[in-house]
Amino acid sequence: MASARGAHYALAMPDGPSTPVASARAASDGSLVIALSGDWTLSAPEPERAAARAALAGARGRVGFDAGGLGRWDSRLLAFAAEVAAGAEARGLELDPSGLPEGARRLLALARAVPEREGARHVEPESGVIERLGAVTRELWTETRESLAFLGAAVVGLGHLATGRARTRREDVLLVLQRTGPEALLIVCLISALVGLILAFVGAVQLSLFGAQIYIASLVAVAMVRVMGAVMTGVILAGRTGAAFAAELGSMEANEEIDALRTLGIDPIEFLVLPRAIGLTLMMPLLCVFADAMGVLGGALVGVAVLGLEPALYWSTTLEALQLKEFWIGLVHATVFGVLIALTGCRKGMQAGRSAASVGSATTSAVVQSIVHIVIATAVITVVCDLLGV
Repeated sequence: MASARGAHYALAMPDGPSTPVASARAASDGSLVIALSGDWTLSAPEPERAAARAALAGARGRVGFDAGGLGRWDSRLLAFAAEVAAGAEARGLELDPSGLPEGARRLLALARAVPEREGARHVEPESGVIERLGAVTRELWTETRESLAFLGAAVVGLGHLATGRARTRREDVLLVLQRTGPEALLIVCLISALVGLILAFVGAVQLSLFGAQIYIASLVAVAMVRVMGAVMTGVILAGRTGAAFAAELGSMEANEEIDALRTLGIDPIEFLVLPRAIGLTLMMPLLCVFADAMGVLGGALVGVAVLGLEPALYWSTTLEALQLKEFWIGLVHATVFGVLIALTGCRKGMQAGRSAASVGSATTSAVVQSIVHIVIATAVITVVCDLLGV
């Protein structure tokens, strides 16, 4: 949006925009003329307009413009012209915009034709610490209430399934078993083996100081079987399966498919949530067993190939360190994680909005909350096991 004169001016100043200046002079008829020069663009330096503002404050009669020295211009010129127009109107002066470029005159007329809405520039005061804390608390309470309501609906749907009244299809459960089990096995085994390898290396650094490298077998075995195998499996499935649940149900919510199910008298909890929750809950312990085995193998690889421990000695030390209770505690972790991941992903998906952006937000929130729930559940189970002495 530049005049022909502005185009010539740009050719004359190739190094960059010149400083915009607004000066004032009195015309022969006593009116005030504001002369514009330089490039009035947002990329140009700050305009020099103090003299024009001072002259406008003491003007009498008519106020006009002279754009003879004007170069390139954009919305910065329009904002200054609107400021001059508002100042002239406040002082009862007549405004003559004929000296402005034609495009600027049209935009100024359009801007003045629509009055500014009252309160449009109102800025909310900055919230205090107490107010922000209250907002966070209210949001947390709303999230907790919605989570409990969704959990209650899932429990009711599970009760209907137990009594044969739920609209849950066996084919859906088998499909979820396939997607959350065999298709996720490779990544779970790979990550678990690497975690076992890392635990062995970290343990070797400290145990080698005492000449007790053989206890790396005990460290890796107990850590993987009791906690780490289930935790790593849960984190992987939170990012893989929980996100998929949220995206699927979020897309169905955006396309009003869930509303269509309700219209047909089908409970979405029974038809959509229960198959996913049952499938993931059943597969999590099985995946955890594979994760435990691969973690122990990863630690053995470090102990035998790197530290030179005897394979038979490493294996016997591993069996001596492991007890049946470690195995069951790991399975409890995995089962709880499966329920939390499935319910969190499904809830976030069903609570998503109608837009694509809301589906993405629901997916992200499902992954984050699932991981947070996994950490909290791990802490709670660990405390309970310590209180029970197991």
